[in-house]
This record gives sequence, structure tokens and C-alpha cells, in this order.
Amino acid sequence: MKECSKSIQRRLTDSNFLNKYFSGYGIDIGGAPDPLALYTELFPKIIKVKTWDIEDGDAQYMEGVEDEVYNFVHSSHCLEHMIDPAVALKNWFRILKPSGYLIITAPDEDLYEQGEFPSTFNKDLKCTFTIFKRNSWSSKSINLIELLLKLDAQAEIVKLMLIDNTYRYSLPRFDQTITPIAECGIEIVIRKRTQEEVNTGKAVRNPQKLDREFKIQLNQYRDDIQTLKKNNSVVKPFCNDRDI
Repeated sequence: MKECSKSIQRRLTDSNFLNKYFSGYGIDIGGAPDPLALYTELFPKIIKVKTWDIEDGDAQYMEGVEDEVYNFVHSSHCLEHMIDPAVALKNWFRILKPSGYLIITAPDEDLYEQGEFPSTFNKDLKCTFTIFKRNSWSSKSINLIELLLKLDAQAEIVKLMLIDNTYRYSLPRFDQTITPIAECGIEIVIRKRTQEEVNTGKAVRNPQKLDREFKIQLNQYRDDIQTLKKNNSVVKPFCNDRDI
């Protein structure tokens, strides 16, 4: 319930969401019940977010959306409703511009379904997800590491994380997502590499031109290191155990 809204406070504490992930023009797939567009003013680099839901078409294929048109693609708890998550993921990545970010949250099978599938909490779920397991209790379990590896060479996995900081493991089996705070999911962030990065195998850097203050401060760091090395030439670092 309101999983996108629950994520906002957490994401506002992460400078990557403020400065990189949510930047430019984006699309929020499956977002109509709880759209990211409600919170755009909190993420200053967002220009606009389009909400895509069932009335716009099948989210698995994103037909009518051209390749590489969005700076970021966001989807909160929609992937588990897709008949073929691999196809959906491929098309969500297809519409993303190079250097853009695909941000997805999906339920973790042990935190959400909790050992029963088909889900007793949401009858529309087509599969369950885990970051990686050798064996799962779910007959429809998908290892996200294996799923993400099906994307092409442009896919750079930036983040793959269990979101359980508000989850209470001490409770009996219960759908904690109906509470105002609990997240029971996995967060995925994938960056789309440029073709140059794919060809060279290197990350493209765009260094800024530094003003005098930057140069002074950064060079001081290097000078400080040299001073420390010089002063530690007699006694090796972390070997001085004399009385204080």
C-alpha cells in the first residue's frame, strides 16, 4: 500500500536519488495508484514524470514508446504483475536513454509472500522475487541477479538491495505492507551505459573545470598525506605503542 510514498523519505536521504537517479524526464510505470509525480518538487533535478498505467497500454511491452526517450524509468511494485518479467525488464530498459537510470522496487518473497504462493495477500501476482537463492520454497521464484544478467551489455547494476529497515521480523505472518511504514521489497537501480563505455570497458568521466578554491583544497589533501608519510618515516604507522 502506497509503496512509492513510503520510499520517499528514505530516498531523500540518498544523494544519488537527488542528484543522479531522478534527473530529467522520467516515466513511472504502473504508478497510477501512488505516482512519483506527486513528489517531484522534492527531487530538484526532475523536470517531469509521465505516469504510465493500464489505460496507456501493456506495461510488459510499452508499445508506442520509442527507444531511448527517458532520462529515468521508475516502477514501484509492478514487475511482479508481469506475465514475463524478463520481457518487461527488456522493454523498460529499451526506452531508457544512455547514461539514464532504471529504478525498480519489487516485493521480496520471504518478506511479503512469506512462504505461500499463489499469494494470499495479492491474487494478481505472477511470480515471487529474491535477490539470489540456490533453492526457494516458491515454484514461481525468480532470482533477480539471474534476471538482470539477461539484459544486454549496456546494463550496469548500480544497486540491488533488500529494503527491510522498517520490517518487523518478530511479527507472525502478516502483510506488513498494509501498515504505514513497512517496506518488504528489493530495490534495483540499473544504469544504461553509453556505447563508448561498452566498447572500451571503461566508465566515461566528465570532469568539471576546477576553480582556485577546489584546487587549493584538493592539493592540500595530497600535501597532508606527504607530511604524514614524512613524519612517520622514523616510526612505522600504527606501531607506536608508547604510553600516552
